[in-house]
Amino acid sequence: MTLREVCGLTTEQVAAAFLTTAPTLAQRIVRAKSKIRDARIPYDVPERSDLPERLASVLHVVYLVFNQGYFSQAHLALEAIRLGRLLVELLPEPEAIGLLALMLLHDARRATRTSAAGELVPLEEQDRSQWNHAQIKEGVALVERALSSRSFGPFALQAAIAAVHAEAPTAAATDWQQIAGLYEVLLRAEPSPVIELNRAAAIAMRDGPSTAWH
Repeated sequence: MTLREVCGLTTEQVAAAFLTTAPTLAQRIVRAKSKIRDARIPYDVPERSDLPERLASVLHVVYLVFNQGYFSQAHLALEAIRLGRLLVELLPEPEAIGLLALMLLHDARRATRTSAAGELVPLEEQDRSQWNHAQIKEGVALVERALSSRSFGPFALQAAIAAVHAEAPTAAATDWQQIAGLYEVLLRAEPSPVIELNRAAAIAMRDGPSTAWH
C-alpha cells in the first residue's frame, strides 16, 4: 500500500514488483485500507526513537521503487537514490548505506543497459567506458563504509557484489572468487532460490559449470 498510495506507483507496477497480478494486488490494497479504517489506525509521524525498528521496511520500499525505475522509468530510480541519500543522513545505519551504494552502482551502468533498439545488453557486453565512474567511486566508498561496521546485512552484501563487477576493467577480469564468496555469505544471511542460483553461476564462472552442479 505504501508503494501505491505514498510512492505513487500504479497498481500494475506494484503487482509486477511483487510478482503477482494487478487484480490480486488491488484486493490486498482494499483489505489493507479497510483494516486501517475499521481499526481506526491513525497516521502519526514516528518519533526518532521509533525509526530504527522501521528502517528495514522503508529500505525495502525504496529498493522496490528503484527497481521499477531501473527497468522502465529512470526518474523513479533517481527519486529512490534521492530518498536513499536522505535515509543515510537521517539514519546512517550499515544497511541504509548499503542500499544507497547498491542503487548507485547499478544506476552507474544505466546508459549501457540497453541498445539503440531498446534491447537489454548483458553485463559482459556493456561498454564499461560509458559507465558513470564517479558514481561507481562513490558507491565503492559507501560499500567499504558499510562493511567496516561489521553489522551489515543483505543490502550491503549485494552492494559489495555490485562493486566487484563495477571495478573490473573488463568482464574477463572479474574477480569471481570474491563474488562467489560474497554470495556464500549472502546466502547465509538471506536464503533464497535466486541467491542460490546466482551463487551457482559465480562458482561456474570461477571453477567451471561441472563444479557448480555439486
